[in-house]
Amino acid sequence: MPSFADTTFTDPSRIRNFCIIAHIDHGKSTLADRMLQLTGVVEDRQMRAQYLDRMDIERERGITIKAQNVRLPWVVREGDAAGDQYVLHLIDTPGHVDFTYEVSRALEACEGAVLLVDAAQGIEAQTLANLYLALDKDLTIIPVLNKIDLPAADPDRYAEEIAHIIGCEPGDVLRVSGKTGVGVSELLDHVVQEIPAPVGDADAPARAMIFDSVYDTYRGVVTYVRVVDGSLKPKEKIQMMSTGATHDLLEVGVVSPEPKATQGLGVGEVGYLITGVKDVRQSKVGDTVTSARNGASEPLTGYREPRPMVYSGLYPVDGSDYPDLRDALDKLQLNDAALTWVPETSVALGFGFRCGFLGLLHMEITRERLEREFGLDLISTAPNVVYRVEMEDGTEHVVTNPSYWPEGKTRNVFEPIVKCTIISPSEFIGSIMELCQSRRGELGGMDYLSETRVELRYTMPMAEIIFDFFDSLKSRTRGYASLDYEESGEQASALVKVDILLQGEAVDAFSAIVHKDAAGAYGNKMTTKLRELIPRQQFEVPIQAAIGSKIIARENIRAIRKDVLAKCYGGDISRKRKLLEKQKEGKKRMKTIGRVEVPQEAFVAALSSDAASDKPKK
Repeated sequence: MPSFADTTFTDPSRIRNFCIIAHIDHGKSTLADRMLQLTGVVEDRQMRAQYLDRMDIERERGITIKAQNVRLPWVVREGDAAGDQYVLHLIDTPGHVDFTYEVSRALEACEGAVLLVDAAQGIEAQTLANLYLALDKDLTIIPVLNKIDLPAADPDRYAEEIAHIIGCEPGDVLRVSGKTGVGVSELLDHVVQEIPAPVGDADAPARAMIFDSVYDTYRGVVTYVRVVDGSLKPKEKIQMMSTGATHDLLEVGVVSPEPKATQGLGVGEVGYLITGVKDVRQSKVGDTVTSARNGASEPLTGYREPRPMVYSGLYPVDGSDYPDLRDALDKLQLNDAALTWVPETSVALGFGFRCGFLGLLHMEITRERLEREFGLDLISTAPNVVYRVEMEDGTEHVVTNPSYWPEGKTRNVFEPIVKCTIISPSEFIGSIMELCQSRRGELGGMDYLSETRVELRYTMPMAEIIFDFFDSLKSRTRGYASLDYEESGEQASALVKVDILLQGEAVDAFSAIVHKDAAGAYGNKMTTKLRELIPRQQFEVPIQAAIGSKIIARENIRAIRKDVLAKCYGGDISRKRKLLEKQKEGKKRMKTIGRVEVPQEAFVAALSSDAASDKPKK
């Protein structure tokens, strides 16, 4: 293996920075595996499937959650540059819509992107979304059809589909198989020919963009950077331009695919920095790193801050784990810049955190990572979105939790909306339209990508798609439809707060913000569920759902009754009636002074996002 990959300050003209973008399960990680083998950075005996996916959850679910970068040495095999050596920086990105922020950050560190499409499935919604992200950054796009070895593959048909969207010729679409390795070396040669070399001033003050970071228990914060100008060398002082904090560089290196220390990083190179800092807030994704002495005056353009789409409460089952949960969220936020959190308190669940996520899968993965990586036992409440409420007196309130709903008369309630792109076989158009209209969706347009595939564009309230919309879409289209969504502002809607009353007293934890038309269904669902979960008391307990002072649903938990007539073997009816009246008076008195004790298990079961009716999409 040539030592070219370890050379200090590689000539920028010999560097190619690119990423692989695609829909989920179109073979990005498998193609990256073949590139690792072909370039020789991983020996065959050490090879394993999904080599760059480091987390157990990624390997179990077969999905990429974190973008991973790797440095590959490559000797061109064909063409005018045959025999020349190059350094390829590859970033393998996630495909799921919830991890689009990872993709957008990866694109900032690249000059080109390999657009991967499954030759058996064709273009999906997230393929288009990632393509538009790359085009916005003016990246060079290399269209590639993967899985051409499958019996169901139809490369000619899908090559025409890709050519129609990108504006190239069907013959320009490369054909590879990530599984067998066919066409991968030609793809790497194509990357060298088509993707431009990075541009930067080697003599200018150092400027490097932080595009990712992780927390290592032994070494502290490990920061991944892309050098734009100048160079970074170990043992020198660096400065974070957003905070002004200075640190000593203990180690500089590259990932190939394991970390390797080098003598420094030059223009266009991608690598890691270790400063030994343990404070996770010192290394912010999107920040610019420069030299502490004679550093740059202007920082690089950072990333657009992600806006949380879904909010959910995370609470430790054991209240004493609260400080551990706070530390765990701090460390996880370093690794996942899209996660946001603020402390909150619940009457039912104690101290916890209100966390913002980009979607339901993001929420599910975050909770699972907290439980696995930090040994916590957590309860997550049912997810909801953020509302903006205008009151009659002109004041405004931002509501992230139903318990924060303001008292008084509301003038307008605004809810977030999203633009959905659904790509499906044309035979399912009718059932998709019916589903979207039932979720308050408005059709924005429809295009045929080919004779059999159609793209539908809808504007829908975010609250309508965060629960089971994706599952309903899949079941109505036999799994063939794909969904992508992006935020699109807000709209005024007829929303109300539904309170759940136990014996006339509202229980904050069970409140929800729903559309006026769906309030009755929510009230019936919650009252029925709580009637099954709350144990019977010595007196009858009414469970009511109310909008303000108007009751919209009711269930009763029947009282535990002692058989006071058991000792009466016949005799006059007046004696029996007297005993029943006495019992009735006692129950009435008990009801006025009795309190309904709701067990913790009932709160967990009613609030938990894992409840069957609220099961998040996988």
